[in-house]
Amino acid sequence: MFNLINGAESNVKNDILSGTTVALALVPEAVAFAFVAGVEPMVGLYAAFMMGLLTSLFGGRPGMISGATGATAVVMVSLVAQHGVQYLFAMVVLAGVLQMLAGIFKLGKFIRMVPYPVMLGFVNGLAIVIFLAQMGQFKYEVTEGTMTWLQGEMLYTMGILIAVTMAIMHFLPKITQAVPAGLVAIVAVTLAVLGLDLEARTVIDFVRDMLPAEQAATATLTGQLPSFAIPEVPFSWETLRIIFPYALIIAAVGLIESLLTLSLIDEITDTRGSGNRECLGQGVANTVNGFFGGMGGCAMIGQSMININSGGRGRLSGVTAAVVLLLFILFGAQYIEMIPLAALVGIMFMVVLGTFEWSSLRIIGKIPRSDALILILVSAVTVFFDLAIAVIVGVIVSALVFAWQHAKRIHVHAYVDEQGYKVYELRGPIFFGSVSNFKELFDPAGDPEHVVIEFQRSRVADHSALEAIDGLAEKYRAAGKTLHLRHLSKDCRRLLRKAGDLVEVNVLEDPSYQVAVDAE
Repeated sequence: MFNLINGAESNVKNDILSGTTVALALVPEAVAFAFVAGVEPMVGLYAAFMMGLLTSLFGGRPGMISGATGATAVVMVSLVAQHGVQYLFAMVVLAGVLQMLAGIFKLGKFIRMVPYPVMLGFVNGLAIVIFLAQMGQFKYEVTEGTMTWLQGEMLYTMGILIAVTMAIMHFLPKITQAVPAGLVAIVAVTLAVLGLDLEARTVIDFVRDMLPAEQAATATLTGQLPSFAIPEVPFSWETLRIIFPYALIIAAVGLIESLLTLSLIDEITDTRGSGNRECLGQGVANTVNGFFGGMGGCAMIGQSMININSGGRGRLSGVTAAVVLLLFILFGAQYIEMIPLAALVGIMFMVVLGTFEWSSLRIIGKIPRSDALILILVSAVTVFFDLAIAVIVGVIVSALVFAWQHAKRIHVHAYVDEQGYKVYELRGPIFFGSVSNFKELFDPAGDPEHVVIEFQRSRVADHSALEAIDGLAEKYRAAGKTLHLRHLSKDCRRLLRKAGDLVEVNVLEDPSYQVAVDAE
């Protein structure tokens, strides 16, 4: 018998029903994110179809939904504005290749090393960037190249339509979740604009603004299957110089958001996806996007949660969502062009409210100052630079803070044993940040002939630590004394080259140290 609600395991009926629901939820956001990136709606819809289908087939997390996303769309804006949509397609192909390389070299495991304050800063910065991207819709062109803010009736109409959209999306789920709130909001606002004959810019107006004047008057959206085409860009080093920075950022942002979503679904479903396979799946999907006219993307947290909460746990749910979305593209394109831009702005505002981690404002005064600083820093770098650089900066600063804090934790308990040996029981890690403190703990001139360093409660973390130990051994040798290292791991013994016969290694146990292991 089928379990239709929140099934713990995948079954066909659950997957088909939940996939159909997700497809309806994909439509408004795919159009809205295309609108954010400055490309035609069909480019976003094609991306949602291809990303959803291919990641469901080849990705590492059954039940996770991928498509066009705000995280990647905001990075594409300047590339499209400066060089056009063909450069976007070439960049997406390259980003896909980089993601596949990340999967081949098993880099997916390193998402575990992104600290929580960095994640908070990442999502907060993303929310701010998406919000700022909507401000352009509150302007209109007075003369060619001159923009001014909306005023009077135009502003009031825009504001009311946005407010209605947001209200529907907020209150409808409290009444029923049988249909996606975003889809209902778009239909209601579109009907209101048509029925009341309101002056409001629509999707087709946005598309026509992107076209030359001679083409704009007759432009319409046509639903058809995406077709293969090599991006029409010069195959030169100059093209690579233009698209590579964007491709690197898109690849990094896409993998970060996808792997964070994968980890979230793992926790919710008490199962385990494969980060490395997800890297490969995302890479394949983005590469195909570039050759078939899509804007690429990554995993979508919101749609993935809809799918999981609706009972979709298997790959069939994602495949169903993609196929139903394709049917909508083929047979409903003429309806998409009637959607008011205000409805899409309202949806994006709700995405902003849902993306921003409001709890971070409440806890920022309760967490360590270093974590608060990292959270604010990552948010700021995200807004003023880009998402990938923000995460990298956050991880580096977190690592430096960690190193500084642990550098102060090294100390010893010294005593003389029954043999007359001076024993230093070392406590705390030895690494590049703590070697200065480590060297100050010993007294080669005042110590007896034999000195033992006990490593049972310590560990040697890097080459700087090995050099510090070797330098200490040299000082004891110069003083005519012998240094003994006890309970030093075999990895450290193998790397310690210069001490030679002056260092006696008495191994009673061999701790093994691992930073990250690859688990499929």
